[in-house]
Amino acid sequence: MELNIKNKTGPVIPKEFMGLFIEDINYAIDGGLHAEMIENRDFESMDVFGGDGMDYYARYDGLYAWDTCGIAKDETACPDKQIRLDLVQASPVNENSPHYLRAAASSGGFGFCNQAYDGIYMKPDLCYTIVFYARRVKHDGKLTVALLKDGAVVLEIKTELKKPDQSGWNRWEKYELQVSSAREIRGASFAVLFDQPGILEFDHFSMMPADALFGVFRKDLAELLKDLHPGFLRFPGGCIVEGATLSNRYRFQDTLGNREARRHNWNRWALHGNDESNAYHSRYSHYGQTYGIGFYEYFLLCEYLGAKPLPVLGVGLACQFQSHERIEPDDARIYEYIQDYLDLIAFANAGVDTKWGALRAKMGHEEPFGLEMIGVGNEQWEDADSRFFERYVLFEKEIHRHYPKIRLIGTAGPELASDRFCEAWRFYQKHERQENFVYAVDEHCYSKPEWFLGHLDYFDQVSRKTKIFFGEYAAHPMGWMPMNRPEGNNLEGALAEAAFLTGMAGNSDVVVMTCYAPLFARIGYAQWNPDLIWFDEKEAYRTPNYYVQQMFAQNMGDYNISIEKKPFPCQVSYDQKEKELIVKIVNISDQNKEIRLSFDHQWKRLGESATEIILTGEHLADYNGIGAETVRPVQRKITLMDGAYDIAPYTFAVLRIPAAAD
Repeated sequence: MELNIKNKTGPVIPKEFMGLFIEDINYAIDGGLHAEMIENRDFESMDVFGGDGMDYYARYDGLYAWDTCGIAKDETACPDKQIRLDLVQASPVNENSPHYLRAAASSGGFGFCNQAYDGIYMKPDLCYTIVFYARRVKHDGKLTVALLKDGAVVLEIKTELKKPDQSGWNRWEKYELQVSSAREIRGASFAVLFDQPGILEFDHFSMMPADALFGVFRKDLAELLKDLHPGFLRFPGGCIVEGATLSNRYRFQDTLGNREARRHNWNRWALHGNDESNAYHSRYSHYGQTYGIGFYEYFLLCEYLGAKPLPVLGVGLACQFQSHERIEPDDARIYEYIQDYLDLIAFANAGVDTKWGALRAKMGHEEPFGLEMIGVGNEQWEDADSRFFERYVLFEKEIHRHYPKIRLIGTAGPELASDRFCEAWRFYQKHERQENFVYAVDEHCYSKPEWFLGHLDYFDQVSRKTKIFFGEYAAHPMGWMPMNRPEGNNLEGALAEAAFLTGMAGNSDVVVMTCYAPLFARIGYAQWNPDLIWFDEKEAYRTPNYYVQQMFAQNMGDYNISIEKKPFPCQVSYDQKEKELIVKIVNISDQNKEIRLSFDHQWKRLGESATEIILTGEHLADYNGIGAETVRPVQRKITLMDGAYDIAPYTFAVLRIPAAAD
């Protein structure tokens, strides 16, 4: 087979073509990227039920993840009889978290502990900061903060309780302790133990590693994101933006300020998998959001990644998959939702002499974040109830009245080629003559590898006027399988995605941004898969799909180079700085393919050598795991004699060929 590379410039490839989409699904944020190790740190957890007839309710369960414990010498003593735990309200540390813990011990050596997801993990010789608030009620002794495993203390630190002030008032006091361990600790519970009988109150626990990026992000997970070289980051969702109910939606304002002021919210994904068989109460029913990572932190993450921020907000519709709740577009309350957009843009971009700019500066960032685009809704579609098109027109008008240069991202619903998808495109195309009505329309696609391989030319014939943001996609080799199946991220799906990406990148004049979804999954806590990065409390691993994304991002080129015909999935671009042609080829068959690369006479080859980067495996079902990344890229120098190149079965190859055009 011959691949003829023309000396003809094709579409420019936008710097933000390859990006990331992050949502708190699969315990991606709380329990994942948020480096916080304590679960339900503020005693505000909810137990969420429902789904039958779109009826949902949340029951307060503030002691979730907490329990009584003890290390008394008398092993027959029962902690439940020696320590009483009550959740109370009266004078909290912050009114946004109204509940706090009142612990009454009848003897020393007893206290309470936190399960910390799969248990506390500590790296050897790394410092960890423990923070909590405590208040005396009736206690004159010391406290021991400890890690317990199999009933034994594996680490402890004692602290004196602060004395009442001169008036005798036992105020809330903040305690900050530093701990480290000479050896690795894994699977431990976090415990607070009394040294003698007494009554104390507690709130807002935290345990964070010293290597947390910005004191917030889990270091290894953040670095994996940086290694993907994303051009943008879409956040914070996804369906959680809308909420299963309007009161459950992701509120921008609730994520600002210090951690004590951030109001707990239950997670829409806590409902996933609810049905009659489990009485509409899933194993993830306590999945919550502490907002330890909020909009401010997402903007910081964008700066760290070198990615443009793409926040998404709701439009007065709860998740259309799960709810009928809505604020009508002609209801005056809709302007509260519009104001959220205006306030968010001001928070990101306004000067420090404004309300929102001053708050940003107070949180630690005087300079504006340089927000250029924002998503208007997530996976919304038009029907008689939603009136989404009417909403979009209203939001667009009000946003651009205040911020005419902000680029808006529209939505075409949750799938391709449906009636509602086509109706959405007719709506946006009707407004194509209106300047800046929509920058790009968000399209989503989750399907089997066969679909992606069968639609490599999907974007060849679409209209070039309104741009496309292919904002959620993934190949599902095992279909809509039961969750927590990391083997779904296999080589077959990754190669199908690589092949489809060659088609998207080749049409970069209309497909301006792309991102895989979902991004993260904690092993044993996933509501959805496949996922790009899997992790546990200790480490993470890159899937074959991750490496496809990385290989594309690291080998983008500045613009496309025309190909006479495409006998197989491929794309060619040019890197002006390195003076290299970048050839991407996918072979998903079980046969070796012999390819001859031919070049128009205007191309001046700078030698016969080239750099080859390949992702391959012995079987399409190959996948990676913790400590076992068997499918990963290999790079080497090769010689292309007369342009001859053999690509092995089940392989995605990137060739960087030194060349210059006459």
